[in-house]
Amino acid sequence: MAKKKKKTDAPKKTEEKEKKEIFNFEEDFEDDLDLVEELDLLDTESIEEEAEAVKKIIDKDEEQKQLYLSCGIHIGTKLLSGDARRFIYRQTNYGLYVIDLTKTDSRLKIAAKFLSKYIEEGSDRVIVSSVRRYGKEPVRKFCEALGCKAIVNRFIPGSLTNPQIDDYIKDASVVVIVDPHADKVILREAKLARIPVVALFDTDDVLNGIDLAVPANNRGKKALGLAFWLLARQILLELGKISGEDEFSYTLEDFTSKIVPVYRQEKS
Repeated sequence: MAKKKKKTDAPKKTEEKEKKEIFNFEEDFEDDLDLVEELDLLDTESIEEEAEAVKKIIDKDEEQKQLYLSCGIHIGTKLLSGDARRFIYRQTNYGLYVIDLTKTDSRLKIAAKFLSKYIEEGSDRVIVSSVRRYGKEPVRKFCEALGCKAIVNRFIPGSLTNPQIDDYIKDASVVVIVDPHADKVILREAKLARIPVVALFDTDDVLNGIDLAVPANNRGKKALGLAFWLLARQILLELGKISGEDEFSYTLEDFTSKIVPVYRQEKS
């Protein structure tokens, strides 16, 4: 019986102990602050500043998204390769594949970080090439802004592999191309020379010979201008040559081809 009584007494002692602790807890935190003093303890200004900062980030992201959409950088073709499948967001009712803009944005930043390690003003370490007519002006401006070598005419075979020819580029470290289909000659040669290749990558392209693909519409005039404008600006940010996006002296219009399509010429 004594043992049973001992068991029944134990819970009572713990209950009393808990009551005592609860009482002490309330007593320790009891204060005489009035409502005004309590409000003074809240850093309302910093809360408003944080809320404003979040709003600016949201606005900036929305602005970037609208810029992407207006330039059609997300519009692909009606063909889809197995390599491009990972970059697709959806397919439209007309059969066009739509590129995931979040992947375009992230890949542009990765490409900028990678290229910033090779950019040297006045050197031939970074070669940027485009056979497509809408890609020539963006490539020229890109190389003008960063000081790298532009190839917008016919690429001379052997320029990356044959030291005996006059057009040989001995310092080439990275090749940037607009279209793996159109720029297949320099792509093939870069692969032979084991030079890494960064390429804009549309929905019908394949990764053969490409080391870093940036999913984007690589045929549209506005899309190409935007891609190279953003890439150039981000590289200068990576290099610390500009401290903010507003300091980039070139406009999107500077990077966009001025060529008028034939069907528009006929209408005018």
